[in-house]
Amino acid sequence: MGVLEIVLGVIICVLAVVLIACVLLQSGKDKRLSGAIAGAAETFFGKSKSQARDKVLSRITTVLSFVFVVLVVVMYIYMTK
Repeated sequence: MGVLEIVLGVIICVLAVVLIACVLLQSGKDKRLSGAIAGAAETFFGKSKSQARDKVLSRITTVLSFVFVVLVVVMYIYMTK
């Protein structure tokens, strides 16, 4: 097992955990469950902050998922050689 395989494996594992966390932190379209978890975060002033946070988390999730897929494909190509 080479150093590159270990490094790519660790990066993929870390990305997977961060990607799962980003997905879980987003509020879904159905606000009932997220409202139960977030509690009073949906106050008058907190609503716009929550929407801004969801937008940032959505962008981070998109970028991380793209990087994750690219790294998995690179690792697959490297492992088949």
